[in-house]
Amino acid sequence: MSIVVTGATGHLGRHVVEQLLEKVPADQVTAVVRSPEKAAGLAARGVRIAVADYNAPETFDGLFSAGDKVLLVSGNEFDKGRVAQHRVVIDAAKAAGVALLAYTSAPGSLKAALADDHRGTEEALLSSGVPYVLLRNGWYHENYTENLGPVLEHGAVVQAAGGGRVSSAARADYAAAAVAVLTGEGHEGRTYELGGDEAWGFAEFAAEVGRQSGREIVYRPVPVEEFQGILTGAGLPAPFAAILAGVDASIEKGELVVDGGDLSRLTGRPTTPLAEAIAAALKG
Repeated sequence: MSIVVTGATGHLGRHVVEQLLEKVPADQVTAVVRSPEKAAGLAARGVRIAVADYNAPETFDGLFSAGDKVLLVSGNEFDKGRVAQHRVVIDAAKAAGVALLAYTSAPGSLKAALADDHRGTEEALLSSGVPYVLLRNGWYHENYTENLGPVLEHGAVVQAAGGGRVSSAARADYAAAAVAVLTGEGHEGRTYELGGDEAWGFAEFAAEVGRQSGREIVYRPVPVEEFQGILTGAGLPAPFAAILAGVDASIEKGELVVDGGDLSRLTGRPTTPLAEAIAAALKG
């Protein structure tokens, strides 16, 4: 039996594997990656490395074994048909008879286009008959703290979210929830709505960045269309820019406020404060 993590060298997957290694022997962990070179450090620690690609179904043949617990980390190739990619993993898990498949989804309250692939994957998973857990991850602190350069350069946080609020948490928090599910019992058939303990707005975010950096930072809300143009001007592909701008519209409507407390209950600790994530990012 193994605990299998797809996308294991990605932003979230790597956190999951690192935290799993604190709880179970390395030979019980399988890291599914596209590039084995990126997983060399994990292999050196005794983690089993499996090379597979969501876009190549045959690479998942025989990858899972009966009794495995699998974490399907959602893909980030928005132009590749993510539901079909995820179904490759679900089908392979069903064929192998895995004990549990946990999927990193999006909050049930989110109506933006970003959520469409997640809802489609959830439907595919539930109809497959595979024992499942839905980890509906809210927004990550790092979505904002990892790109503070332009904020500091221009003295402004520019978003199209109006006065909306976000219940974000650190990637490590969401990873800890996944580890709790993968190493625990009694989670089959559950849907967890995961978000940070404290919701915040972009005016607060700007003020905190300003306080910690010693610079004057303001929040400049803009219309969705203008924000989309700013993103494409910064080099983002137009479809992805539209998705991100759509998320901001959802934030303004309150769709990324997740206040049920599932995340801190699963992890057994408070979620990482946004100010702590900002401090880590400013330290570089």
